[in-house]
Amino acid sequence: MGMATAAPSTSRLLYHHHHHNIGSRREQQQQQRLRYSPNPSPLALRRRLSPAGALFPDRITPFSYNLDDESDDHPREECGLVGVVGDPDAASLCYLGLQKLQHRGEEGAGIVSVGGDGKLNSVTGLGLVADVFGDPSRLASLAGPAAIGHVRYSTAGAVASLRNVQPFLAGYRFGQVAVAHNGNLVNYQALRSKLEARGSIFNTTSDTEVVLHLISTSLARPLLARICDACERLAGAYSLLFLTADKMFAVRDPHGFRPLVLGRRRDGAVVFASETCALDLIDATYEREVEPGEVVMVDRRDMSVSSACLVARVPRRACVFEHIYFSLPNSVVFSHDVHERRTAFGRALAEESPALGADVVIPVPDSGFYAALGFSRESGLEFQQGLIRWHYSGRSFIQPTQAIRDLAVKLKLAPVHGVIRGKSVVVVDDSLVRGTTSSKIVRLLRDAGAREVHMRIASPPVVGSCLYGIDTPSDGELISNQMDLEGVRLLIGSDSLAFLSLDKLHSIYGEEAGDYCDACFSRKYPVLPTLPEPAVEFDEED
Repeated sequence: MGMATAAPSTSRLLYHHHHHNIGSRREQQQQQRLRYSPNPSPLALRRRLSPAGALFPDRITPFSYNLDDESDDHPREECGLVGVVGDPDAASLCYLGLQKLQHRGEEGAGIVSVGGDGKLNSVTGLGLVADVFGDPSRLASLAGPAAIGHVRYSTAGAVASLRNVQPFLAGYRFGQVAVAHNGNLVNYQALRSKLEARGSIFNTTSDTEVVLHLISTSLARPLLARICDACERLAGAYSLLFLTADKMFAVRDPHGFRPLVLGRRRDGAVVFASETCALDLIDATYEREVEPGEVVMVDRRDMSVSSACLVARVPRRACVFEHIYFSLPNSVVFSHDVHERRTAFGRALAEESPALGADVVIPVPDSGFYAALGFSRESGLEFQQGLIRWHYSGRSFIQPTQAIRDLAVKLKLAPVHGVIRGKSVVVVDDSLVRGTTSSKIVRLLRDAGAREVHMRIASPPVVGSCLYGIDTPSDGELISNQMDLEGVRLLIGSDSLAFLSLDKLHSIYGEEAGDYCDACFSRKYPVLPTLPEPAVEFDEED
C-alpha cells in the first residue's frame, strides 16, 4: 500500500488487515515509518526560517507535553474560568464552578475576590481545586461580593510553577486589578520583548502577564478603554476575566477560539464561565455566549451590564476540539449541545467507515461514550460498556519500571470480559495523538479474549500542533505525521483503523464549518506566531 498523505480529507481513511497475516510487526512498523511530512506545516517552515538560537529552538509553541505519562494520549485543555459578581458568597460559588471545570486544568487553581473594604484578596496553589482549598480558612479569607477563579494546565509558562498559577493580582497607579486567562497568545514573545526593552519587569513566564503590562502602560481612559487598548494588541486565543474593586470584565478574542458564556442566578448575580456545566452546578441560567471580540462589563455597585466591541468583525474560528474532546458532554459550547455533536461524529464515522462483521461497539471511556453510541445507532451494532475507567489510580509514569507501568494501565482501564471474550469488537475513541493509549487498549482487549479489534476514531488525524491554548505534542511527535494509515494501524496493533475524514467533519457543521478552527487536522492556522524583533544590546550600567 502506498503512503497516504498526512491529512487526506476526501478518502474514508479506512484500513483493514486480518490479524493472522501481520507477520513480524516490528519489521513492518519500521518499514512504514516516515521521517516527516513532505509538505511541512506553516509552523515547521517558520521554525526553519527563524534564526539560530531563536526563542523556541525545538518547537514554535512553548507548550510542555508530558511524554513520560503514557496513561492518557489525549490533548489537554489548558484552562477554565469562572467569575461571579453580585453574590455575597461569590468565592464559594467560584470554588464550586472550578470543581466542575477541573477537567480543563489539574496543575493549579486560584481565586481572587473583592473584600468588603474593596481590597482584592488572592489564594492560589498547585494541585486540584479540592486540594488548594482543602483548608476551610482559605475560602473564608475570600469573602466578598465578587470573585474570579481559574484552573490551569500550562501553555506559555513553566509546568507546575506556583508563580504561574492564576488569577494574577497586580497593583498599578489606579488601584488593583486581577486577571484570569484561557488561551494562548501567539505574539507573546514579541510583546514581552518590546515591553522589556521599555523597562517592564516580569515576575512569571506566563503570557497572561503581558496583558497586565499592556493595561498598566496604556494611556487610554477609563479602565474599559485600557482593556480594549491592551487586547487590540494581542494575537491568538484569549478568553479573559478581569476583576477590580467595583467591576468585572469578560473579554473574548475576535476569532472566538475559546469558549466563554454568561449566565445569571435568581438573586441577580452575573456569572461567567468557560462551560455551561459550571453554570448548572451553581444554579445560574445560561443566557448567551460572550461574543467573539466583545468586552462585557458588570458594575457591581448597581449590577448594570454593558458591552463594547474590540475590533471590526473578523472570521469566527471556534476550536472544534471543544466539541470533540475537551468540554463536558452536558455543556452547551459555541451554541451546540456537546453530547449531540459527539453523537453526530459517531454516526458519521459509522456511515463512512463501517466495521463489517463486528459484534459489538464499545467506547474508550469517558470521552468516547457518545461517539460510540452514535456509531452503534447508525450501524445497528450492539452498544456495550466494555472498558471501565478507574479514576483514582494516580499517574502511571511514577511507577519504577515499564512492566509495572503496563500493569498500572489495568488500574485505569479494566476490560469487561463477558462483553469482549470471543467477539469482534469496534472500539471508538474521540482522537488519536501519539498512539500510546490506543496500542495499550488493543493489547488489553486481545488479552481479554477479543477475536478482532477494530479501532474507530471520531475525528480526523491530528497532524498539526495547536497554537491557541491546547497542549499537543510537536508536529514530529504526532503519530499521523510520522506514519501513513497502515503504519499507525501496525503500531497500535488493531485489525482495522479508520478516522473520521475532514470532509465528513465539515459536513456535520454544514454552513458553520468555516466558523471552526481545524488547524490540528488541516494545518490551516488562522493566526501565525509573531517572532520578536532582534533586540539592541546595551552594556550593563555600573
